[in-house]
Amino acid sequence: MSLFLEQLSSWIWGPPLIILLLGGGLYFAIFSRLKPLRYFYHTVDLLRGRHDDEKAPGELTHFRALCTALSGTVGMGNVAGVAVALTQGGPGAIFWMWVCALFGMITKFFTCTLAVMYRGKDTTGQEQGGPMYVIMEGLGHNWKPLAQFFCLCGLFGCLPLLQSNQLTGIVREMFFEPMEIFVGGEEQILFGNILFGCLLATLVGIVVIGGVSRVGRIASKLVPAMVLLYGFSAMLIIGSNLGKLPNVVISIFSDAFTGQAIAGGALGVVIMTGIRRAAFSNEAGMGTEAMAHGAARTNEPTREGLVAMIGPVIDTLVLCSLTALAILVTDVSLNQDLNQDIRGILITKEAFAKGIPNNTWIGPSLLLVSVLFLSYSSMLGFSYYVLKCGAFLFGEKSRYPILVFYLLSIVISSAVKLKDAINFLDIAFGLMAIPTIISATILAPKVMRMADSYFAKLRK
Repeated sequence: MSLFLEQLSSWIWGPPLIILLLGGGLYFAIFSRLKPLRYFYHTVDLLRGRHDDEKAPGELTHFRALCTALSGTVGMGNVAGVAVALTQGGPGAIFWMWVCALFGMITKFFTCTLAVMYRGKDTTGQEQGGPMYVIMEGLGHNWKPLAQFFCLCGLFGCLPLLQSNQLTGIVREMFFEPMEIFVGGEEQILFGNILFGCLLATLVGIVVIGGVSRVGRIASKLVPAMVLLYGFSAMLIIGSNLGKLPNVVISIFSDAFTGQAIAGGALGVVIMTGIRRAAFSNEAGMGTEAMAHGAARTNEPTREGLVAMIGPVIDTLVLCSLTALAILVTDVSLNQDLNQDIRGILITKEAFAKGIPNNTWIGPSLLLVSVLFLSYSSMLGFSYYVLKCGAFLFGEKSRYPILVFYLLSIVISSAVKLKDAINFLDIAFGLMAIPTIISATILAPKVMRMADSYFAKLRK
């Protein structure tokens, strides 16, 4: 099964899907003439609530919708995922993560504008947004199989396998093992992992059972705090190794086109690794972000499209870059013999330990607190996506069975191998891009007509 997941993941994330994501982003960039980027400043006013309308349809303010989306994207992909990208593709993979993020900003503008333009109603009559409703309302009921395909993939692709797996791993490595708790053998380690997974599932369930409003309220407080904490910690490491930064930046750009270092000269591996990990990190084109932004309280779809563009900036261009630079400036070995199940988080942990001079315990402690925030917020954000996909497929009555399924996945993923978790997620997650990009491409002209009308009003 492990070999099958690896082969299927590699096949799905081959040239076709890479072309779909980058080609889709390039198409949206050319078609829009990058016009949305010119109004990026306007998003500050939107996030400050200057254009909020309490009577508009939707459940979340612009700020809470963005925080809900970021709670799903800003997570272990920014910590362990970046380390995995460096081990698989070398420093050059970071360059391609940046490229994917820039195209992702435009892609998110289109997909999230559509999520508000074509809201649909669930079985209780509540308005909902997301690629499945965009397909049904924008393309027609004949396209329903494509909407169902998206939800089926989302039901599994949005499970918090990486978050639970890596958080359990670092807690075991930093606490259970030094204290000799649950380390008497494989059975005891497995028992400890499952026990911690049950604790995580309980903490997530307490919040998620309150619905998207409670998730949005918690995320609006949790996300800014964790971004500032993790960002400050990484910048502290980079600042203490500032003399190495120029050479690190040069290696990122040179390796991006030569394919040297870890990838062994395979340029294709460097490019695919960067795009793969960027897509998993910022989710542009996957459709998950559209489900969160589709719940925004607004009558102007273009506004939410502009707000959504901030996601890849914070997630990939800022946080992923800080992680990569922190690892590279501390000269952490990327091909050392480490526990393969938690290799990504251990590499980042070593960078935090080495990066803060004379305080080897402070760095890992800051990382642990950051990881707790990042993982927990991601689990909250992903729960909304899984429940939404499940409700579309099986109706609102399925909410509690789907919630149980989601919480069980947290427990199970705390005990599985990292490689299998990543491959499984990559398969389901990658397939979500197909209906999202297809529907957004077909409906792109309608997005730009509405955007042009909105931008004209701003200029008056």
